[in-house]
Amino acid sequence: MQSIPVDTARLGVLRCAIAPEAKISNFDTQEVKKDRDGNTIYSVAVTVRQDGRRISVIEIAVTGEPKGIEEGQILKVTGLTAFAWAMGDRHGISFRADAITPVPSTPAPNKTGGA
Repeated sequence: MQSIPVDTARLGVLRCAIAPEAKISNFDTQEVKKDRDGNTIYSVAVTVRQDGRRISVIEIAVTGEPKGIEEGQILKVTGLTAFAWAMGDRHGISFRADAITPVPSTPAPNKTGGA
């Protein structure tokens, strides 16, 4: 499987669509997917908005539970890599990141005026 590094600076605004959830490796037994070291792999659905109004949603896998991420929040994705895959007549691209962290929101300016 070929890995392709992704320049997240060119992706525009990255926003959480679905909060982190543990990835399931076997839906019949509800077994949670683990990495080689036994750490749980989580999945975060992220919207990518590049030009104008066009939005795509991608699922990004990350080892360990990303903390402080809520739906609608702007995210920083570090070390994003895409992987092309094929199984029989099915194919696609999956995404994995080293880390997914929330971008702190900036407080709105104080609009109280004085005379």
